[in-house]
Amino acid sequence: MVHKTEVKIEKKKMGMRILSEVQRTAELLSQRTHKTNRTMIVVFLLCVVAGIPAVGQTLDVCATCHANATCDNKSDSSGKVCNCKYGFVGNGRTFCQDKDECQIGASKICGQHTTCHNTYGSYYCTCLSGYSPSNNMAIFIPNDGTHCQDIDECRITNLCGEGGQCRNLDGSFECSCQLGYQVHNGVEPFHPQRDKAFCKVVDCGPPASVEDTVLLSVTGTTYGNVATFACDEGFIWARGDNTSVCGVNGLWRGLTMVCEEVDCGSPPAIPHSHMLWNNSSRMGTEVVYQCNSGYHNVGKGNVSICIAMGQWEEPSVLCQETLCGSPPISESTEQVWDGNTAPGSTVLYFCKQGFLNKGGHNVSVCNENGQWTPPSLSCQAKCGPVPFLANSEVVWHNRSVVIHRCVDGYHSWRGSNVSVCGMSGMWQKATLTCIEIKPPINHLYVLNEKCVHWRAEKYEEDTEVYKVTYIGSRDYQRSFHDKRKQFLSSKADQLDLCLNLLPVTNYSISITAVSARFTATITTNTSLPVPPAPVVYYREFETPVPTLRLRRSANTLDPISLYQVYVLPVEEIIVFDCSSPGLSDPSSKSKSSSEYITAQIHVREVRTEMNFTVGDGLHYGGFYNAPLENGRNYYIILRAVSQWKTDLKSSCVLWAEIKGTSYVLRVSLLSTAVSVGLVALVILGGYSCTWYFKKT
Repeated sequence: MVHKTEVKIEKKKMGMRILSEVQRTAELLSQRTHKTNRTMIVVFLLCVVAGIPAVGQTLDVCATCHANATCDNKSDSSGKVCNCKYGFVGNGRTFCQDKDECQIGASKICGQHTTCHNTYGSYYCTCLSGYSPSNNMAIFIPNDGTHCQDIDECRITNLCGEGGQCRNLDGSFECSCQLGYQVHNGVEPFHPQRDKAFCKVVDCGPPASVEDTVLLSVTGTTYGNVATFACDEGFIWARGDNTSVCGVNGLWRGLTMVCEEVDCGSPPAIPHSHMLWNNSSRMGTEVVYQCNSGYHNVGKGNVSICIAMGQWEEPSVLCQETLCGSPPISESTEQVWDGNTAPGSTVLYFCKQGFLNKGGHNVSVCNENGQWTPPSLSCQAKCGPVPFLANSEVVWHNRSVVIHRCVDGYHSWRGSNVSVCGMSGMWQKATLTCIEIKPPINHLYVLNEKCVHWRAEKYEEDTEVYKVTYIGSRDYQRSFHDKRKQFLSSKADQLDLCLNLLPVTNYSISITAVSARFTATITTNTSLPVPPAPVVYYREFETPVPTLRLRRSANTLDPISLYQVYVLPVEEIIVFDCSSPGLSDPSSKSKSSSEYITAQIHVREVRTEMNFTVGDGLHYGGFYNAPLENGRNYYIILRAVSQWKTDLKSSCVLWAEIKGTSYVLRVSLLSTAVSVGLVALVILGGYSCTWYFKKT
């Protein structure tokens, strides 16, 4: 039951005292109500004691509002009312206390996976561990739609550690181990921070071998590594797999190798020999071969061993019939011998004429091993002091042989450098000639614009390697660059090397003697050759506007070459000189009143093939291609011209014959004896090329 007490205060001067009494009375009533199990006592103050208006004055409600309240209009417009601000509860005047929004539950006010935090006059939210706010702010109030969403912890690199693989959960995550790893200090799945567990690589430990095998190699002891085995010494691989693999369970698996003991069987037989053998065929057993009587071993050994492959080593025994062959030669001696090479045969030695016997054994005997015993006879020459050679010195000598060499600044040219004491007691003097050393390359010149020639000063029997480098450039073609090199190895003292130099080119040629480290250089300018005539398709026409064809190949002289098309009207006598300078100026006229140039074309403007129509009325290179007259006979000549500065070379070909109707043309080649009339003379290759024509 609720008791309401209204306290009416009439006078302002009693305000403070009455307010204190009212508060005390309210506390006593509250205590009583609590003791008597009454519900609640609510005390309504009808006025604020401090603000009691004087008699006849109007109460100012807004002045009575609490600090955490606002003064608002009543809904019925009957006056003002005090309302607590958002986040506070109370009567708006005497009290406005903080409202604890979190009492209704974090999930209701903040949303799922959150924690609610009350503040004075408000509150804020945070996300539980494993979640993050959708606005990426640490705290939020969900009035803007912010909510807590799951954090994918698996995006963090190496979260589960080496060998671990991560699986995201709602608000958390869990770890498991990859293939080749196993969980340590726990079971799968696990949380590394909570369980203190981690993944550890599977380690099988040292691999164990099977009987009669040894470990050959192992790549490691962890999962997937391979161990390779071989048979122990004295055994060979018979069957099975010789590798073992570390498995996911930490155990080695797969080794099925079976090794069997080596057995070489009987050793091979060698012709003309017998064996010393203990009849064992196990690995390491040795067989010794001995040649039979009358034979001796000329091989490199006499032992064969049973090896690990189960085979006997190929014995290097070769039993050969015992013969001594030719007896040894002793210096400055002669022999007395009957030619017998069997054991026991003898050879007698004595000094040659011009030498004295100084003692020693002079007999050689063929022994049972097929060898002659060496004689020790000493013979001394009687030739006297060593001979002298001009510009030389003695390198080595004994009493019978002297070796000479040329002194510094000279080298051997011809002859032997050895002096020998002869049987007559006279020196057979060396024929060595020592000449003064000259440059390894001299007298260098260019022959016929193609080959270089030089003279080599060197030891006659020495082989010298020459490096020839040549660089070409052209004044009329700045982009041109010809750089080549060749090597020549020769013992000769006169050398020629053809270089295939290009025409109208300035060359610098360097020749280096490699061992002598000497270089000589020469320059040369190649001349202008006769230009190659193009391949023409010769035809006879009866039209005054014939179309002619030619085909050409590219040439390095294209920048200074051109084609001239000559028209020769046929008269009684026609003289055409191919070597003539021609008409380079279209305004000038030929000495002949009839022949003329109808076109001039630069070769570089012509592709592989070209068609040209005579008499088309156009200009070519400044020359007018005049129409031909109907009914007249013409010869069309194509002239190839190459010119650089004042040098000009040309070649000509007959391109076509234009037939009219008035008379017939004939052309023949001039023979040694000229018979009837005048005929055509053709000399190709850049010389004068003159045609003589006459009507018949």
